[in-house]
Amino acid sequence: MKILLKDLLEKIENEDYIQDLETEKYSALTKSKVKTISQNLVKQVLAALKHNSLAHVQLDVTGQRPASFILETNVVNLPYANYKKIGNFVSADEPLPVKIYFEVSSEYINASKFWIEELAGVDDLNEEIIADHFADLINQKLVDDRNYVKPEKTVSAKKTKEKTKKKS
Repeated sequence: MKILLKDLLEKIENEDYIQDLETEKYSALTKSKVKTISQNLVKQVLAALKHNSLAHVQLDVTGQRPASFILETNVVNLPYANYKKIGNFVSADEPLPVKIYFEVSSEYINASKFWIEELAGVDDLNEEIIADHFADLINQKLVDDRNYVKPEKTVSAKKTKEKTKKKS
């Protein structure tokens, strides 16, 4: 699928795209459950592309360390939330290829609380391969989420140093 920039921006602004949200408790999430959810979400994205539509599908994992795993179709690696910036990265004159991007939003993924990468281009839309890769990435990012240690704030570090100096 290819799309003109003005059409892409209009569709995103008007939320004229396929949307789905699945929610799962972290404690109930198994690798087989992740695979099943991944297959369902990828199927929806590919169906949208087949019908020249955009898609935003999401798995929200709830629990102690909540995270959102998102698939979006776009022409650049920017989330729909930042759609107004897309024009800064691409030409408006010709139709652009739509790709599938994998996004993670979590307080425990990295300092920016967000991560994105291209999952599939327009030429590699094999449903099984994409779903397997999506499931693998979710499982990997769940481990990253679980193991993430937030950096200490610099203000706190300065205060701690000051308190230590005063006590000496």
